[in-house]
Amino acid sequence: MNMFCYQCQETVGNKGCTRRGVCGKTPEVAHLQDLLLWVLRGLSFYAVKAREAGIVDREIDQFVCQALFATVTNVNFDQARFVDLVKQAVELRARLKERLEIPPSVPLPEMATWVRQSWDLDSLIEKVTAVGVMGEPDLDEDVRSLRELLTYGLKGLAAYTDHALILGYTDDALFRFMEEALVMAADDGAGVDEFVSNVFKCGEMGLRAMALLDEANTSTYGHPEPTELDLEVREGSAILVSGHDLLDLEELLEQTQGTGVNVYTHGEMLPANAYPAFKKYSHLVGNYGGSWWHQRDEFETFNGAILMTTNCLVESRETYQDRIFTTGLAGWPGIPHIPDRDPGGTKDFSAVVSRALECESPQPLEAGAIPIGYAHETVLSAADAIVEAVRDGAIKRFVVMAGCDGRRRSREYYTEVARALPDDSVILTAGCAKYRYNKLQLGQIRGIPRVLDAGQCNDSYSLVVVAQQLAEAFGVKDVNDLPISYDLAWYEQKGVIVLLALLSQGVIHIRLGPTLPAFVSPDVLQVLVDKFDLKPIDTVEQDVAAIVAGE
Repeated sequence: MNMFCYQCQETVGNKGCTRRGVCGKTPEVAHLQDLLLWVLRGLSFYAVKAREAGIVDREIDQFVCQALFATVTNVNFDQARFVDLVKQAVELRARLKERLEIPPSVPLPEMATWVRQSWDLDSLIEKVTAVGVMGEPDLDEDVRSLRELLTYGLKGLAAYTDHALILGYTDDALFRFMEEALVMAADDGAGVDEFVSNVFKCGEMGLRAMALLDEANTSTYGHPEPTELDLEVREGSAILVSGHDLLDLEELLEQTQGTGVNVYTHGEMLPANAYPAFKKYSHLVGNYGGSWWHQRDEFETFNGAILMTTNCLVESRETYQDRIFTTGLAGWPGIPHIPDRDPGGTKDFSAVVSRALECESPQPLEAGAIPIGYAHETVLSAADAIVEAVRDGAIKRFVVMAGCDGRRRSREYYTEVARALPDDSVILTAGCAKYRYNKLQLGQIRGIPRVLDAGQCNDSYSLVVVAQQLAEAFGVKDVNDLPISYDLAWYEQKGVIVLLALLSQGVIHIRLGPTLPAFVSPDVLQVLVDKFDLKPIDTVEQDVAAIVAGE
């Protein structure tokens, strides 16, 4: 076994990647991510003690958050960057330990004291055999399962917290929980009950982080508006922006004004086109392509420069390797990286712009337009019409089909479910899962599109708000009494935190696919089944029949 990773949905055999990640992650990067996580637990050990002493180190809080995000699937594949992150974690840990003045006689866990005289890769990887996912072969299967479920929830929580942080919005409770949960997960004495409690608290914190990010996005860029988004291309030099970072897009748009360069969104950046603040840029001309796993084909035909702001990144083809750039936490060896902005400053995207000016126009990919911009503010502004349509029977069921897309052919299930749902049903979506059905011609109900796209995966928060407001409008106390069904798709750790957030709100009868997580043991799964009626997807015919019946 060269490595072990089972944090994503596409892990080999739904058991674990042991030679190379399906995502493209090398064994070296997998080991370094495990080592980083262990050292972050040691850093968090001191951060928790520091808070008890009235010391809050915001630099450390932000570092823990961003380092966790860096280990999310398809974010960063650069082993040199992970060595640097491990070094930085050790340095920050030493600094905080010194401030606490802990007496030498006080026993400390190894994760809080480990240091290296040499930072060569072999010696670092050697350490991982004892601290990686399978570093404790005799660990109780259910404890390991809950530890990993909590850890992957924390990674998703960190991603959304970091997105808000970039826009200047923070919540100390989120940083505090991340650090406390990291320490708790390393406690050999922690049992199943303590893990279960923290897993569900992680879901609560996930919803809190998504609410914070919603506030950050809408306060900065306005509430998304219903928009018919153009899918065609224009002649001229162009830049394609993928990932999730709206501030990167804003700064790039500012720096490309008047240059003759058109800017297109890709993947999870599609929802940016619905924000009022971005509509003032006439050279933001639309969206090109679909979800992340199509990028090798789509980046090739795009012809222009490409900026990857966050996940999801896959190995590039030689045909476009000389015109793709990463920034933020994203990285791949050999791909030019745009450095972070200085405090109060902006990123310098001049290299991306210069490369775009050397390129040909994008090749046409598709035609037409799709409706976007149906976040909570838009949907609730039409609440009266929606309530009336439900009461009249024009809308009989809402189906939440949010989450992630992926490569597996089994994900065609979501396309077929969308096609098979009755004409009196409305799909509520967010995340890149929408690319499985958002370009189908499913029509409208009394002017309401049958696919209401709330935005990025983090905008799943909108779907919670909509459910809560509909419950109020219909006078029901429990959202589970609404005509809403949940048929979710997951791929990586942001999908995990979305699921935990829904469970924390008591949402039951959730279908999850295309497969259930490999890291969830049979006993832990049974707890979720017994408490929430969590279930795997079945055939399209059986699931649609059950959804229509409200089961």
